[in-house]
Amino acid sequence: MAAVSGFWPFRRRTKAPEAEPPSDPDPEQATNAANGRAVRILLGLAGGVVVAIGMHAIAGILAPTLLALILVICAQPVRVWLERHGTPSGVATGAVALTTFALLAGFVALLILALAQFVGMLPQYKAQFQALGQQFANWLSSIGISPQDLKTVTQGFDPTKLVNVFTGVLGGAFGLVTFGVIVLTMLILMPADAAYTPTLLRQLKPAKPNLVYAMAGFAHSVRRYMVVTTVLGIVQGVINGIALWILGVPAALLWAILSFLCSFIPNVGYFLALVPPLVFGYLVGGWGTVIAIIVIYGIVNAVVQSVVQPKVVGNAVALSQTLTFFSVLLWAVVLGAIGAILAIPLTLLFRAILVDSDPRARIWRAAIGDLRETKDLMKAESAEAKAERKSAKLARHTPAADRNAERKEE
Repeated sequence: MAAVSGFWPFRRRTKAPEAEPPSDPDPEQATNAANGRAVRILLGLAGGVVVAIGMHAIAGILAPTLLALILVICAQPVRVWLERHGTPSGVATGAVALTTFALLAGFVALLILALAQFVGMLPQYKAQFQALGQQFANWLSSIGISPQDLKTVTQGFDPTKLVNVFTGVLGGAFGLVTFGVIVLTMLILMPADAAYTPTLLRQLKPAKPNLVYAMAGFAHSVRRYMVVTTVLGIVQGVINGIALWILGVPAALLWAILSFLCSFIPNVGYFLALVPPLVFGYLVGGWGTVIAIIVIYGIVNAVVQSVVQPKVVGNAVALSQTLTFFSVLLWAVVLGAIGAILAIPLTLLFRAILVDSDPRARIWRAAIGDLRETKDLMKAESAEAKAERKSAKLARHTPAADRNAERKEE
C-alpha cells in the first residue's frame, strides 16, 4: 500500500508562501518546447489512428476475444471464493469456465427462441407495413419528394427484410461461426491462464508497481460495472417485456432481450431499444400504445440508469458523459456491435494503460471524468461565494451611521 499511497495527484496541501515571479523564459527555448509538445501530440494521435485501423481490420477475431476476456474477469470471483474454501485450482478453473458457458448458453437459447417467434409472426404484418410505408410516402410527396424516391421508400417497407437486418448486423460484425468458436475456445483457455494472474501480479509489482495498481483497478472497475449493469439490465428487460406483453405488442420477448443488451450501451442504447416496440405498438394499438410505451420505457430507464446505477456503480467508471458517448461511437466503428456493448470496459482498459499506470498522466483523470476532488472544490468555492454575497448584502442594508460607528470603534 505504501507504493500506491501517493498515486492520486489531487491531495490537499497547505498554501505555499508567495514566491518571486519567475523571470521571462528564453523565447527560443519556449518555441522549441512548444514545437516538441505539438510533435508528441501529433505522433500520439497518429499512433492512435493506426491502432484503431489495425483493430478494425482484425475485428472478426478481436471482438470475441475481448468479450471472452471481460466474461472471465467478471467470473473471477467464483475462482477466488472456491479457492478460499479449499477447492483445488483445477476444479476452480473448470467452475469459472462452466459459469461463463452456462450464462452464454442460456442467453443464446433465449435469443434463438425470441428470433424464431419474431420470424414466425412477421408475415402477418406485411400488409400493415406496406400501408405504413404508403402513408409515409404520401407525407414525403406533400413536402416535395420526387416520385422515384417515393417508390423506393414504399418498396422498402417489407417486414421480411427485418430478418436480413438482424442477420446482417450479427454476421457483418464478427461472423456467427467464427465468433462462437473463438469465444468458446477462449473461455476454455483464459480461465486456465487466469489462475496464474495473482502470482504474476505479485511478481511484477516490485518492478512495475504503477502498472500492477492500474490493472488491479481496471479489473475491479470492470467487474463492478458489468455485474451491476447485467443485473439492472435484466430487471429493466423483464419490466419492459412484461409491459409490452400486457399492451399486446408482438415479439415482446425479443424486445425485452434487446432492452437488456442496449442497457450496456450508454446514452444511445435507450433509443435503440425503444424504436422497434414503438413501430409494432403503433401497428397493433395506434398512438395510445405508442405513448404508453414511451412513458414506461422513459420511467424505467430514468430510475435504473439515472438513479440506481450511478449510486451502485459509484466511482468505478469515472468517465465524463461526453467521453462515454464518444467511446460508444468509436468502439462501434472499430469493432461493430460488440464494440458498442463493450465500449465502457474497453475505454477503462485504455485509461488504465495510458493514464492510471503513469503517475505523470494521472492528473488527467479529472479531465476525463474522475471529479471527486473537483466536486469538493466546487462546493467549497460555492460556499465561499455564497458567504461573500451574504456579507455584501448585509453591508448594503446596514445604515451609514452604524457603519461610521463601527469604524470609530475599530
